[in-house]
Amino acid sequence: MEQFRVEDWVVVWVSIPLLLLAVLIPADLPSVPATLVGEVAWYNIGLLFAIVLVVLYVGCLLLRRPLKGLLPSLVVVFAVSLLAQVVAKIPAVSYYGFESVFFSVLFGLVIRNVWRVPAWMKPAIQGEFFIKIGVVCLGATILFSDVMKSGVFGLVQACLVVAVVWFFAFRFSRRMKVDERSAMILASGLSICGVSASITAARVVGGDDRKLSYIVSLVLIVVVPMIYLMPWLAGLILPHLFEPSVAQEVAGAWIGGTIDTTSGVAASSMIVGEVANQHAVIIKAAQNVLIGVVAFFIALYLSTRRGDKTGQAPSLGIVWEKFPKFIIGFVAASLVFSLLQGNGLFTADAKGKLAEPGVAKMFSTVFFSLAFVCVGLDTRLKDIVSRENRNLLWAFLAAQAFNIVVTLLIALVLFGVLKPMLG
Repeated sequence: MEQFRVEDWVVVWVSIPLLLLAVLIPADLPSVPATLVGEVAWYNIGLLFAIVLVVLYVGCLLLRRPLKGLLPSLVVVFAVSLLAQVVAKIPAVSYYGFESVFFSVLFGLVIRNVWRVPAWMKPAIQGEFFIKIGVVCLGATILFSDVMKSGVFGLVQACLVVAVVWFFAFRFSRRMKVDERSAMILASGLSICGVSASITAARVVGGDDRKLSYIVSLVLIVVVPMIYLMPWLAGLILPHLFEPSVAQEVAGAWIGGTIDTTSGVAASSMIVGEVANQHAVIIKAAQNVLIGVVAFFIALYLSTRRGDKTGQAPSLGIVWEKFPKFIIGFVAASLVFSLLQGNGLFTADAKGKLAEPGVAKMFSTVFFSLAFVCVGLDTRLKDIVSRENRNLLWAFLAAQAFNIVVTLLIALVLFGVLKPMLG
């Protein structure tokens, strides 16, 4: 039983009640308020804090970590993450594509580098614990029915883009003298879905959280100009090649495969049109599914490499030992929620949106925000502006430029040529 009391398994155990709450009582659960004014807002804040507190205490009990000082420490970490989420919901801020995790890192960095982190604040600074819970909850938002809407062309594009862009980003980063683990984090985030994939890869490879925070910051900063650049490029190129409906499909596939956040994909593709928006969001969902697949192959690769260094022959046992167990929770959540949706057991709100995955997404966002406050609180700015991170910057920009070009070519062939020809 001791093997199930390591952090990778414990985050699965504490995530199960959260997902059950999302399924059983979605309408009664709190949401992150857009403002700090009013009784309803503070009721939601209090209930969310109580849920996070219980999860943290239970997790620490199972992991045999000290409980002393958790409450006052969590109050501060939660307050900073709440502020980040509220700021991200300001219309003028959300319009430009900035997400809560960006402000979480930023506020944590300010506290860490302008003042200092006192000892009493440290017990709840458990970034890795919060990140893994966020990943498991994220699995419940990736529904197979959404992925299948893209058909064989969407799935083929997702696989091709992730494979080609991942290997280019990884190899180019290594040529730029970026360390292997950071190169894997960068390649995963850039080729799949930005923040979530970066976080998952970082937990698989055991990467430095300071590098992770830098890569996530790059993702969230670069996505802002891309939200406006991609529709402009699509309007410049595609109308000369295809009729309007096909041009919109290609534009949606292109935007969905290149912009690294789901909210950024939705905002950017809506500028092009409704057809482009539908295709872009579905293509992004198809890529999101590959988080677990890429995590498995990274674990397989690292297990083989480590086996060579230790003189052990690579084996399934080594792969299982190195494989991040919380990814099993991620995949299981996706499978269970997809089956529940397939059997019509989800409830829809007035706008037709399913409540349960929305609540799971909310939990994922809350725990990601907490995690990146912790990352910011653990990071010194001089580490971020180091020469090594400059190499990361150039590697990221070069790989993103490659992503834009190669994804356009794939979208042109699949949605501009093959789909109209076969359809």
